Amino acid sequence: MVSQPRIVLIAVAVFQETNTQGLLRPRHCYLRMEEDTDFRIRFSSLCFVTDHVGFRGTIKSSPSDFVVIEIDEQGQLVNKAPSKLISKVLPEPNNFAKKTKLDLQNLSFEEGSNQEVSIFAGCSGADQYHQCGSEREDTISDGTSKGEEETVDVLGTLLDEKTNELLNHFACDIKEKWNSKTELIGSSPEFSLGRILDKNQRALLHSAIRQKFPFLITVGKNSEIVVKPNLEYKELCHLVSEEEAFDFFKYLDAKKENSKFTFKPDTNKDHRKAVHHFVNKKFGNLVETKSFPELNYSAGNPNVAITVRFREKTHKHRKRSLFEYRDQKVIYTAFTLRKENLEMFEAVGFLAMKLGVIPSDFSYAGLKDKKAVTYQAMVVRKVTPERLKNIEKEIEKKKMNVFNIRSIDDSLRLGQLKGNHFDIVIRNLKNQINDSANLKDRILEAIENVKNKGFVNYYGPQRFGMGRKVHTDQIGLALLKSEMVEAVKLFLTPEDLDDPVNRAKKYFLQTEDAKGTLSLMPEFKVRERALLESLHRFGMTEEGCIQAWFSFPHSMRIFYVHAYSSKIWNEAVSYRLGTYGSRVVEGDLVCLGEDVDDEHFPNNKVHLVTEEEESANTYAIHQVVLPVLGYNIQYPKNKVGQWYQEILSRDGLQTCRFKVPTLKLNVPGCYRQILKCPHNVSYQLKEEHDTDVKMEGSHIDEATLSLLISFDLDASCYATVCLREIMKHDF
Repeated sequence: MVSQPRIVLIAVAVFQETNTQGLLRPRHCYLRMEEDTDFRIRFSSLCFVTDHVGFRGTIKSSPSDFVVIEIDEQGQLVNKAPSKLISKVLPEPNNFAKKTKLDLQNLSFEEGSNQEVSIFAGCSGADQYHQCGSEREDTISDGTSKGEEETVDVLGTLLDEKTNELLNHFACDIKEKWNSKTELIGSSPEFSLGRILDKNQRALLHSAIRQKFPFLITVGKNSEIVVKPNLEYKELCHLVSEEEAFDFFKYLDAKKENSKFTFKPDTNKDHRKAVHHFVNKKFGNLVETKSFPELNYSAGNPNVAITVRFREKTHKHRKRSLFEYRDQKVIYTAFTLRKENLEMFEAVGFLAMKLGVIPSDFSYAGLKDKKAVTYQAMVVRKVTPERLKNIEKEIEKKKMNVFNIRSIDDSLRLGQLKGNHFDIVIRNLKNQINDSANLKDRILEAIENVKNKGFVNYYGPQRFGMGRKVHTDQIGLALLKSEMVEAVKLFLTPEDLDDPVNRAKKYFLQTEDAKGTLSLMPEFKVRERALLESLHRFGMTEEGCIQAWFSFPHSMRIFYVHAYSSKIWNEAVSYRLGTYGSRVVEGDLVCLGEDVDDEHFPNNKVHLVTEEEESANTYAIHQVVLPVLGYNIQYPKNKVGQWYQEILSRDGLQTCRFKVPTLKLNVPGCYRQILKCPHNVSYQLKEEHDTDVKMEGSHIDEATLSLLISFDLDASCYATVCLREIMKHDF
C-alpha cells in the first residue's frame, strides 16, 4: 500500500513595493502542499511582484480547460490557415527513397549538431569526438546539424538494416585495432556494400560514408562500393590529435564553399612545418595552408594556428557538392498537430512509428503541456503530405489530429515562434482563506494588476517533470558532471506508485536486468524502452550508459541539462528580487533594445549597469536580465554574481564548461528577462449551477463561479506562472 503524504504549511514570500525606497518587502501567505524536501526547496522561495490578495480556484480540471495555441513568427495562430509566405511546393521524392523502420537503438545517429558516429563511444578512444580548436568549436546548439542528419538520412535510406549494422561493426573494428596500436596484417581489410546500380545513389553513399567515418575511404568497382581504412587519416593522427584529424577529413569531404578549417594553436615551429608538409603533399591540389598568430598571445611565446582553405581556382570550377545535390531531394512536410492529454515525446514517438521514420525526423518550435489541448507547428522529414494524410484516422485514437498539411523547404528549430495563446477555464473560484471581500472585485483587481505590472518570469513546474522523487534538473546536473550511470539510474527511478511502469523501473534498479525490464515496460513508454534497448546492447557500464543516452534525440538529451539551468535561474531571480527589490542597481545586467527575442539576447545587447546609471535611475526593472547558465554568458557584478558562483561550487560545477563532449552537448547559455507581462488579456466570469440532491424530493441549487481568461505570452513564458501571480496560489 502506498503511504499517504503528510501535509505541511510553507511560508512563501510575496514582495510588495514600498513608496519610499522602491524596495520589495516580503508579505507571507501559507500554501497547503505535500511534504517533499526537494519540492519545498524548489518552490517555497519563489516570490511575487504584485501586491493584490488574489483568489483560489482549480485549473486543468480537464484538458479542454487549458487550450494552448502556438503563435508563429508572422504572429498568426497555427490552428488557422497557414501563412503562404512559408509554404512551398516541392517535387515528389525519388523512387529510391525507401520507407525506414523505427529503430530506437540507432537514434544516437540522428540528433545533435556536429554529432559523430555514436557507435565509437563503445570502442576505445571515444574521446576523439571532442570538438577541436577549429572555427566550428562552439557550433553545437539545441538544433540539429543539417549535414549530420543528411548523412544518416542517406545511409538509413539506401542501406538495409543488416548492412548498416555490419558497416558500423567494420568501422568499430578498424578503430579498435588502431587504438590498440595493432598493425593491420596482410592486405588492407575491406567491406563491400554490394552493387548499387543507381549512379546518384552511389555518389550519395560515397559522400555519406566519408562524412560519417572520416577514417574510412570508399572505392567503386563496377557499381560495387568497397569500404577500406583511410591510411592518410592514420598518418595525420601521428601529427595532430585524433579529434582534429576526424574534423579535418570531414571538412575536406564536405567541400563547403568559402569554408575554412583551423587546427589547434601550436608553439612548435617544426611541428607546424610537418603539418603544412603533410597537407600540401597529400591534398595540395585541393587546398592551401597558412599560419596565423592567435589574437591573444604572449610576444615571448606566440601561439600560431594553421588554417586550411580550398584553392580558389579549384573551388570555382568544382562540381556541385553531393550534399548540395542531396538538399534538393529532401522532403519536408509541415503540419499543425493537435493533441489532447498527451506528452510531447510520446506523441512524436507514435507519429514516427506510424510513418516509418524516427523521432528525430520531426522538428518543432517548442514543447507543450501534457494535460491540455495543444496546437503546435511541426515539420517531418522524408514524408510527403499525402503519406501524412493517410494516417489521420489511425492517430485519432491517441487523441491527435493533423491539419494544415503542406510541403515546405526546411525544418523548424526550437524557439522559432513568437509566443503562445492561451484559453483557460479556472473553476471553483473562492476567496483566499480569511478574506471576506467581494470575490468578483478580487478577481478584477488581480487581473488588472498583473496586466500592468507583470509577473516574475519563472520557468514553470512542467520544466522539471511531475515526479516527486526525481526531477529532470537532477538528471541534467548528473549529465553536466559526466555521471552517466547515475543519470541513467535517476531516469529509471520509480515513483511510489503501483503501476506497470513503476514496477518495471523498480525491477531494473534491483537487478540491472535491461532485457527483463524491457519485457515489463509498456510499449507506450518510448523513451524508457529506447534507453533499455541500448543498455541491453551495451551494458550498464559508463560507456554503455553513454550509448544509452544517445538513444535519445539531441533535443531530448539537452532538455535535461536545460532543466538544471532553469532551476538555477529560478533560484537566482528569487535571490535578486529578495536582495535588491525593484531597483536597478550597479552590477545588474540589462537588455538594450526592444527588438530582441526573449532568451536570444546577444552579448553586445547586454549591458552592465554602472554606479552613475544606478544613481540616475537610467533603467527600469523590466529591462533587467539574468543569465541562464552556459559557457558564453557573463554574470552580474554584484551580490547576484557572487551567488551564482556559490551555487556552482555547491553543485560541484566550479570548473564546468557547460559542454558534455561525450554526449555532443554544448550549452552556450542565454539571458532571460526577470519580469514579463501578458498581452491581449480578455476574461469573463461565468456562474455554473450544481444541483445537489440532499434528500428525496428536495433540491438545493448552488452557484459556483468560473473564470474564462485568454491571453498571449512571449515564447518560453509559462501560463501557469502567470496564473500563479494573478491568483497568488501555487498549483
